[in-house]
Amino acid sequence: MTVTTNGSGRDALPKLKVDILPLFLPAILAAVSFPLIGSVSTWVTLTLAALAMGMMIFVIASGLTLVFGLMDVLNFGHGAFIAVGAYLALTVLGQLQGLTQSDQLALNLLALAIAALVAMIGTGGLGYFFERIIVRPVYGQHLRQILVTMGGLIVAEQLLHVIFGGDQKAMPLPNGLRGAFVFGDIALERFRLLAVGVGLTVFVTMMLVLNRTRIGLLIRAGVENPEMVEALGYRIRRIFIGVFMAGSALAGLGGVLWALYRETLTAAIGGDVMVLVFIVIIIGGLGSVGGCFLGAVLVALTANYVAFLAPKVALASNILLMVLILLWRPQGLYPVAKR
Repeated sequence: MTVTTNGSGRDALPKLKVDILPLFLPAILAAVSFPLIGSVSTWVTLTLAALAMGMMIFVIASGLTLVFGLMDVLNFGHGAFIAVGAYLALTVLGQLQGLTQSDQLALNLLALAIAALVAMIGTGGLGYFFERIIVRPVYGQHLRQILVTMGGLIVAEQLLHVIFGGDQKAMPLPNGLRGAFVFGDIALERFRLLAVGVGLTVFVTMMLVLNRTRIGLLIRAGVENPEMVEALGYRIRRIFIGVFMAGSALAGLGGVLWALYRETLTAAIGGDVMVLVFIVIIIGGLGSVGGCFLGAVLVALTANYVAFLAPKVALASNILLMVLILLWRPQGLYPVAKR
């Protein structure tokens, strides 16, 4: 890093280099896959489907990467918030069938907005108690964090079995979000477009909050030097609780989207997606929201392209992607937390 001198003889602020190379990875991956797939319509359909999947994974993973980046907490119980959010939405949507079965898209979106809001409030409140009762006693103890949060996940799944039953629940899409917009041979599914919009909205909102607000400044400062934040008179513990609740609420929102994406729901839905979530966080760089977003897109694109070209390799494709990324950049694409 070099320091330049301005016209008055004073030292100017150093210019930070922006690492743009990882930003080209999704475009490179898409370009390489295009001649292998061969069909323009199939390639576009796969790409848009992957973007929708990536946005849903990002919504789930973004809260967890914030929690680890600021609080240094390995929360393996994150999947519980995904499942609870999905079940809360299922309950609300069951009471709003008049809206979900309407052919008016505005009413369908209103029903989903209400269900998502209830899911986020419920999982955010659950996150408050989870942090105080389970996580707080094991700060700074990674092995115990893994054990107690995994235990919390198991307990939550069993409670969901008791409350809602162990059978698989149907979670159908509202009428207005079924089907697709067809342009020639290209089909754009309506719900996937909605998922892309939600994911982009969450990403832009998080970046604005983290980079343009005082609370965002405190969060980023807390990642780098929590002792300094405490010395300035801010209670870092309250910031920890707020971040944990926000991360839990995002998991609940992601659970709603993921359940609607699958159109089925079980108590194990959170555990099913957590492998992808951890891969995304590791690829993106621990504590990096931007890296998490990029990692989610890469994981989803890889999964869709490989599933189409070589279905037998699809299960191992994201593991291979993670290995290749870490061989290139051992700390991930955009590491923030120096652990």
